[in-house]
Order: sequence, then structure tokens, then C-alpha cells
Amino acid sequence: MQENIKMGVLGFSSSPSSFAWFFVVLSLVMNAAVLCNGGKTSRFIRKLEATGDMPLDSDVFQVPHGYNAPQQVHITQGDHVGKAVIVSWVTANEPGSNTVLYWSEGSEIKKKAEGKVHTYTYSNYTSGYIHHCTIRNLEDNTKYHYVIGIDHTMRKFWFITPPEVGPDVPYTFGLIGDLGQTFDSNKTLTHYEKNPQNGKTMLFVGDLSYADHYPNHDNVRWDTWGRFTERSVAYQPWIWTAGNHEIDFEPSIGETKPFKPYTHRYHVPYKASGSTAPFWYSIKRASAYIIVLSSYSAYGTYTPQYQWLQDELPKVNRKETPWLIVLMHSPWYNSYNYHYMEGETMRVMFESWFVQYKVDVVFSGHVHAYERSERISNIAYNITNGMCTPVNDQSAPVYITIGDGGNIEGLANNMTEPQPAYSAYREASFGHAMFDIKNRTHAYYSWHRNEDGYAVEADSMWFYNRYWHSVEDSTS
Repeated sequence: MQENIKMGVLGFSSSPSSFAWFFVVLSLVMNAAVLCNGGKTSRFIRKLEATGDMPLDSDVFQVPHGYNAPQQVHITQGDHVGKAVIVSWVTANEPGSNTVLYWSEGSEIKKKAEGKVHTYTYSNYTSGYIHHCTIRNLEDNTKYHYVIGIDHTMRKFWFITPPEVGPDVPYTFGLIGDLGQTFDSNKTLTHYEKNPQNGKTMLFVGDLSYADHYPNHDNVRWDTWGRFTERSVAYQPWIWTAGNHEIDFEPSIGETKPFKPYTHRYHVPYKASGSTAPFWYSIKRASAYIIVLSSYSAYGTYTPQYQWLQDELPKVNRKETPWLIVLMHSPWYNSYNYHYMEGETMRVMFESWFVQYKVDVVFSGHVHAYERSERISNIAYNITNGMCTPVNDQSAPVYITIGDGGNIEGLANNMTEPQPAYSAYREASFGHAMFDIKNRTHAYYSWHRNEDGYAVEADSMWFYNRYWHSVEDSTS
């Protein structure tokens, strides 16, 4: 009984030494709270078990009915300004027709465009017949129907062209990275499709099929991924970024040409922006100027990518396209213990340019989780001055990691502690994001985890344009 009386309210003995230890512990806790001066680490916890790829007989991989019917249909922007569309598809048995028949809604005049067809081999795999056809001189903000295939295997789809490029044109982009073809991947794509914000174009930040997860980089999984995503990408353009799972470099099976399946299957309009390779390029769409970079191509001084970006950034006219968006695969700022500092050399090369030209936002993938940064830069550091801590910089972009599509490798759930000051919000969950441009000064961004209702926003912020309205938009 006497022992119980001596115990304090926190369970410590009332002796002086015990109280001293209590205050030491309390002091450490309070100091830790001061040191952990980052933003918010979500308390939401989802199941961490990775789900496997959907089986080959899943309905989402269903082959269209009919002999040699077109499959894996997908579209992307076909020029620099949004007046062209590249239509791509595969026929399994023979080349078939290269023709795309298209017309604007309500019009009785049908036009034709002719494409090209090719195949490739990879290890013991031979592809189907891959078609690419560019439809040009399209009208702005117009719904078009298009048909591919012949006779009883004709398939009909549609797309809507963007409004004419201009500074106050509203437009909504979706964002997904590291998608794969698991049951979680299916949830992510479904969640995006049913989001009431109604994304009009997908900005995809790399890692598509994860076919390289299989022995000999089984390219059958490129075919299944093409059929899985057709339900979205046949109707709205996906803007492609190459990730590490697109490299497919495997000398042990005789495959020494990087990106072979990706470049044969997914064409982009890189020549329209003066690029010499399909891994870095730019487009204009509505009020946005979008620059795509390659984390897995050379970017050192004098390399083609370096020289292209050096020439490209001064061309961006913020009076015409106020929103400057950059896509890449490997993040520059990452507070997870996965792929840590893999983007550091590219950051050293290009970050000062991003600050100089006031990039609004950088989207990346690679880390299989979600994170949003404050506006920070680390351009003062020169290896000898010790100034190696990122600092608040309102001319810098917000960096967003959106590599949480649902792939077979699972979630990245191990975070660095304490949370860095530059990290505004982070969470190990699968999901997608929306970037909704309102006008030249404001855009609304939201991130949506798969477990929530379609309209629920797990993270969000108002973006204030760096060129037209560069007031602080920190959320921490």
C-alpha cells in the first residue's frame, strides 16, 4: 500500500532521481518535436501486403472479339500545340489496315489518315503488328470519333481535343505513376476514371507494364498492360515519361538496346520540340507548357538532353502558357528510404535552371508512395561552403512524388525520421492526383488515395502561378 502511495501520476517513483529522469525524457520528447519541423506524415495506415499481378485470364485483359481485331489502342498528343493526335494499336495475326477513319461529332464528313506498321523481337518473344498513325489539323476543343480495323473487327472510339493554347484556358490533368497491372493498379485506374473532377489528359510519370519483373522480361505483359489501360488511354491522351522499368536492357538474354519494347509501342511527338530522342520532349496543352525529361538518359554537360533543355527553357512564353510543368521519373527530393538520392546528380545539373525559369511544379514517380514538398531549393550548395540544407525559395517548384499507382513491387512505407522541413505531406498509400488549372494565376491540386470515396481529397493545395502570382503558397 505504501509503495502505491509513492507512485506519481505517470507511474514514476516520487524520489528526486526518478523526477530527474522524468524531466530528461520530457525534454528529449520536446526537443524531438522541435527538430521534426517538417510537414505532415499521414496517420492513415493501409494494408502493406503487395498484391500480385492480375492473372492473364482477367476480364481487364480480354482480347477483342474477331480475327485480328485491333487491340491495345492508345492515343497521345501528336504535335507541339495539341492539334494532332497519335493513334496506336496492335493487330495480333497480320498487319491488317493502317487506316484511321475519323470525323468530328455532328459532321457527316469522314476523313482518313494512313499510319505505319512494324514489329520487334525481344528474347524469345515476337510482337504483334504495331500501328502508329498521326491525325493532324484537328479543330480545337472538339469531340472526334475514330474507327480502326476492317469489316466485322472495326472498333470505334472518341477523344476531345484541347482548347486553343492561351493564358487563361482552364484544363484538368490527371497524374499517375508506376502503375503496373496488379489488383491495386486496377483500383487506381478505376478511382481515376470515376473521379468527379473529370481529368482530360493523363500526365504519366513512368513505369508502365513491369514486364521486366518476369523471366526474360516477358513481353506478353506489355500486351496485357496495353489491353488493361485501353479503357482510358483510347479516349484521352496519356503523356508518356520513360521510367527505369522501360529500360529493358538485359545482355544476359542478348537484349542490349535500351527501351526497345517501350519505343516500339509508345510514340511521342519529340521531333516537334526539336528533341533528338523520344525520352525528352515538350508539348503545349491549353495553358500549360509541359517538359518531359529522362532520368535514365545522359544529361551531363554537352549531352543531347542537357543541350535541348538549355535551349528549351528560354522558349517558354509564360504570357501564352503560364503554367510550367516538368515530368520525370526519379524524384529529386525524397524523404523515403527507397531510391534515396538517385535523382541527386540530375538535381545538381538542372535545379538552378528550374529556379531561374520559375517552374511551377515537378511531378515524378519511382518511389512507390506519395509526397509533396514545399517550395525549396538547394542551389547555394557548392560542396565546400557547407550550405547543404534545402531552403525556402518561392521561385522554386513544388516537388510531388506520385509513384503510387499500385505496381507489383508494393508500397514504400519506410520513411526517414524526423520528417524533413521541406516535406509538406507524405503517405504510403496507392492513389492518383489531379492538377486543375483555373486561369493564369490559380490551379487546384488534389491527391486521392484508393481507399477513399471518389470525391475525397487526402491532400490538396492551391497553386499560385510563379510568373503571374508568385505569392507564398506553403501549406505547412
